[in-house]
Amino acid sequence: MNELEDKLIMVLYECNQHKKMINNAYNHLQKNLPLDKERYIKFSLEQVGFIDQFLFRFSKLQDSMGEKLFATTLFLLGEDFTKKPFIDMLNRLEKLELLGRQEWMDLRTIRNNVAHEYSFNVDELTDSLNDIFKVKDKLISIYDTFYEYCKSKFEFVQNSEVLK
Repeated sequence: MNELEDKLIMVLYECNQHKKMINNAYNHLQKNLPLDKERYIKFSLEQVGFIDQFLFRFSKLQDSMGEKLFATTLFLLGEDFTKKPFIDMLNRLEKLELLGRQEWMDLRTIRNNVAHEYSFNVDELTDSLNDIFKVKDKLISIYDTFYEYCKSKFEFVQNSEVLK
């Protein structure tokens, strides 16, 4: 394998780990969703920890995809977006039917709304948290689409021992 192939394997591995931890945190929180002010105020430190884990891993998965996975995949397809705006990359990925550009932008907006999750306004906080919990499956679906695409396009991904 060459350096770029190694990079894609490592990015996919990293994304797989984030996905696993998102699902783990969500599974611990699921019975308490949707959140409301009364329920959130009564959360234990462990439950708040799962919220933190979910938010951290959601952000990391989105960052890893946006900063590494998209560009690496396109570069391996012979397309260099290093000096182009991010929106151009999203447009190309949309043409490849790997994601919806607006869908990705909406996920970013929801994530950014939760960036101040320790708001003093618990109603706003729980609304923002509920919004991000609702889009978990969408982010994971986009990642899964990429993962399957990479497996279908690149034999080295299919054969990777790291990803098994």
